[in-house]
Amino acid sequence: MDFSQDIILENNRALLRPLAATDFEALQAVAFDPELWQFTLTRADDKISLAGYIAAAVQGREAHFRYPFAIIDKETNRVAGSTSYYNIAAEDARLSIGYTWLGTDFQRTGLNRAVKYLLFRYAFEVLGCERVELETDAHNQKSKEAMRRMGAVEEGTLRSHRYTQNGRRRDTVIFSVIKPEWNVLRQGTFHEFDARESA
Repeated sequence: MDFSQDIILENNRALLRPLAATDFEALQAVAFDPELWQFTLTRADDKISLAGYIAAAVQGREAHFRYPFAIIDKETNRVAGSTSYYNIAAEDARLSIGYTWLGTDFQRTGLNRAVKYLLFRYAFEVLGCERVELETDAHNQKSKEAMRRMGAVEEGTLRSHRYTQNGRRRDTVIFSVIKPEWNVLRQGTFHEFDARESA
């Protein structure tokens, strides 16, 4: 993966572009809801923590650990949240999708599915991945259900996996999609985006 490249991914519903420090103002409008950050490793629900979140994401790209995107909702032309590729292991043809959050107004609107379609397609069809992983806090029922609905396979739980907010040890649930499954999912779960791009 070329971290110096400005990757732009787009379909009829979503636009993903590299997250930048200049997104701070736009993200304030959607980030300052404490509910969004209940199960995340860090918070970004005030100016100081949001600035730190963006700085860490940008530094992650510079360190070739994480490639963060800003999510643009094309129906409203608003910055709706952020997502990232991370744990990129080119030698094993796998990576993770995570650090994903959307403002409350954009949840359950189909935007997350449009975003995941773009990320999966690029990972499998451009980067040549054989496996894409997703993970979430075991307490985050909404996130687990969203992963199941998009067709990811729940593989198991890593107990006491990592520290999260306030020093709590969290159990992490791992989901994945592998390349043969992607060919089925793109024609099923993601058919509305796939059909439009094939036309």
